[in-house]
Amino acid sequence: MDDIEKSGKADTTDGPVTGNPWEALRRFTAARIALGRAGVSLPTQAQLAFQLAHAQARDAVHLALDVDALKAGLQEHGICAAGEVLDVHSAAPDRLTYLQRPDLGRRLCDQSRAQMLAAPFASSAQARPYDLAFVIADGLSSLAVGQNAAPFLAQLMQRIAPEGWAIAPPVIVRQGRVAVADEVGELLGAKLVVILIGERPGLSSPDSMGLYLTWMPVRGLTDAGRNCISNVRPQGLRYEEAAYKLHYLMSEAHRRGLSGVALKDETAGEGGELDVRGNFLLGDG
Repeated sequence: MDDIEKSGKADTTDGPVTGNPWEALRRFTAARIALGRAGVSLPTQAQLAFQLAHAQARDAVHLALDVDALKAGLQEHGICAAGEVLDVHSAAPDRLTYLQRPDLGRRLCDQSRAQMLAAPFASSAQARPYDLAFVIADGLSSLAVGQNAAPFLAQLMQRIAPEGWAIAPPVIVRQGRVAVADEVGELLGAKLVVILIGERPGLSSPDSMGLYLTWMPVRGLTDAGRNCISNVRPQGLRYEEAAYKLHYLMSEAHRRGLSGVALKDETAGEGGELDVRGNFLLGDG
């Protein structure tokens, strides 16, 4: 603390701006700390930066998802081949309705539900031929999934490729919320569904992506049945670490037949060896 105090600027000024003794701590965080002051107000530079971050957060909420670019990114990273991605829509017909009616974002529209039922790879909830299904939804930040979904999935696929998971074709949901993945996973016949979704933008993180995992998804489940990994982005939880944590949760969900509050993240931390303790896919249980 002495070093920080010595490097601070509590007794100095930069023109009309008075420094802050905690300024040295700013190199450790993107939080708005130690901004100094101009009289009793924020300095102009800090105020303008705040207004820019607020505008970026608002833009992230209203920006439409570029589905074509997302599909191209998935193909480029080897997640799927051309034509394998199913593009569907929630029951919220537009962005304004989506923001005002969260319940409509949690289920598919009638046309999309019929589209999924007619898909050649669809199955029944009783059969469950797929070990895993990925759903990608715009959520509250299409920017987040547009930037992070494909490169994150590329990291995850490297981890699970040797294990022989039966993976359903990916599904993109426009105007979707987290719970829509339960309906999609049920219609696909997946034992486990993972949704990649744009999180509510923060004032320093308009591109934060969340991951939600559900075992035996069916429509009507509550949040207690899901596990969440948050703030996946290069400036937050890096792809490699997020893939490590999700791989562990996926393996444990299959091994133990559950998800949600009964399944805890017990990973040793970044760089540790993943102990699957009898992964059902590797046949060593």
